Amino acid sequence: MYEYIKTWASLKTDRRAVTALEYGLIAGIIVAVIALGFGVLGTNLSNKFSNIGNSL
Repeated sequence: MYEYIKTWASLKTDRRAVTALEYGLIAGIIVAVIALGFGVLGTNLSNKFSNIGNSL
């Protein structure tokens, strides 16, 4: 029982998992913003090139 309490106390004060989770969330948000930006940029570029091709 003493080992269980000792392990629980050490895990309660360990912040490495929380930090890793925060970094994971930040990385996920950055990837989502980049993907959204490429999607919008790709659509706009496609429309511009189509307009240029049609005008030629």
